[in-house]
Amino acid sequence: MREIEGDIWDYHDKGNWITVTTNPIQRIDGALIMGRGIAQQARDRYPELPYVLGRLVASGGNVPYKLDRWKIISFPVKHHWQQPADTSLIVQSAEMIRDLCQEFQIRPLYMVRPGCGNGGLSWVHVKPLIQAAFYDEDFVIVERG
Repeated sequence: MREIEGDIWDYHDKGNWITVTTNPIQRIDGALIMGRGIAQQARDRYPELPYVLGRLVASGGNVPYKLDRWKIISFPVKHHWQQPADTSLIVQSAEMIRDLCQEFQIRPLYMVRPGCGNGGLSWVHVKPLIQAAFYDEDFVIVERG
């Protein structure tokens, strides 16, 4: 895992895969709540995304989903949008994302610091938890520079 400064959307615009942090809560119309941070940015770019994720979460649970159409992998970090991020969920999601990347040969993968923005966690505490899953240089943490 390596860390760089920049705008994650610049890497996505160049055709790279990114993760978008999520929670499993849906609005009454079935759309996943994606109200802040990178989730809100993704929702604004791709208005259909919350509905697709809402259907997937409703049928398969709060786990990562590979969304080929947008080159996005969802990264569950919360059990409810109003709660802080959960470190055990972050670790579980990171391991599942690593496995998805291995299975589908997704390299590189760019992501923000999971759970550290609106999730309220400190990168000092999260980084060592996910380093085992994101073991190589093709997993890239992008921090806004």
